[in-house]
Amino acid sequence: MRISQDFASGAPGACPAPIRRTHHDGHEGAADGPPVRRRPARGRAAAALTAAVAFALVLTGCGGGDSTDSTPKSDGSARGAADADRVEPLAAPPAPKLPVTVDSADGTKVTIGSTDRIVPLTGSLSEIVFTLGFGEQVVARDITATFEQAEKLPVVTRAHDVSAESVLSLRPTVVLADTSTGPSEAIGQIRDAGIPLLVVEPAKELADVGRRIDTVAEALGVPSAGTELKERTEARIAAVQKSIPAPEDGEKPRVAFLYLRGSASVYLLGGAESGASSLLEAAGAVDAGKESGLDKDFTAITSEALAKAAPDAILLMTKGFESVGGMDGLVKIPGIAETPAGMDRRIVTVDDGVLLNYGPRTDRVLTELVEQLYAKGGKGR
Repeated sequence: MRISQDFASGAPGACPAPIRRTHHDGHEGAADGPPVRRRPARGRAAAALTAAVAFALVLTGCGGGDSTDSTPKSDGSARGAADADRVEPLAAPPAPKLPVTVDSADGTKVTIGSTDRIVPLTGSLSEIVFTLGFGEQVVARDITATFEQAEKLPVVTRAHDVSAESVLSLRPTVVLADTSTGPSEAIGQIRDAGIPLLVVEPAKELADVGRRIDTVAEALGVPSAGTELKERTEARIAAVQKSIPAPEDGEKPRVAFLYLRGSASVYLLGGAESGASSLLEAAGAVDAGKESGLDKDFTAITSEALAKAAPDAILLMTKGFESVGGMDGLVKIPGIAETPAGMDRRIVTVDDGVLLNYGPRTDRVLTELVEQLYAKGGKGR
């Protein structure tokens, strides 16, 4: 199960993983940062792991939260107002030129004639829409859109499933979804009511940021604003990358991405398809899980897998870190204390609601990674 950021972020940014269901396109519904392509079950162990993740999501819940909450940094200090969960709209977005007809990722063509009432059905799509300057026209949000400008909007999803009735009651003129949005019956019901609904391919890595921004901007009739936002985002990401220090010993830091939900005893090690590899590599690090040979998304944590990954630092979502009781609880998970990261207590934490979003705020995610990973000249904290 790949934990994508959108459904991965239910509470203050964060219910880092979704309860998934199979959709008409063959994907398993998923979280930003998080969609999940369903694979055949690999025996009872695979089924048990999937069930455990789903159960964890039920236990953790996905509610809104204060966007300036005191989530801990890796050293235990709190994030303050300077770290407010806000998006930064373009200064002077153009007026939309409509109607436009665009290709939907599910193989249909969609004609959009008005942006007066917009309903984005994932947190990352909401982020793009607001940043393009359409915040005043957004009339609802998915439960994963937890940034400050969106937090007071009515929620039209239930445990990550779209409520067609709630969407239609708001009389939207355009609905934006991605291939992880479901259930398919709800998508069909919205379309049957005559509402233009565009399905967008999800973002899985850094290279997808520009494409996703362009797609949304074209659908809203402001392609030039999309170009401006894409260029701004790419320039900021490049600037962060220029700040990455050369490793003192010539070795890139090895970082393992862990997905944790202590309340449900879910402890997963990210591999090549977890969604974090692109970020880690952009931050000048090595994805330890991927490099150790884990070619799928997530696998259950074992002492053997951690020993092979041998991470210098561990990347965590803030709520996952909290769920195991912070650093003291983290090192009690079998195998972690014996890794270089566990022995040195080196972790990197990023808020659930932005970690895997791959959108206009990815430069801020990358900044957090770099600042924590290279703090005091070391590999990790």
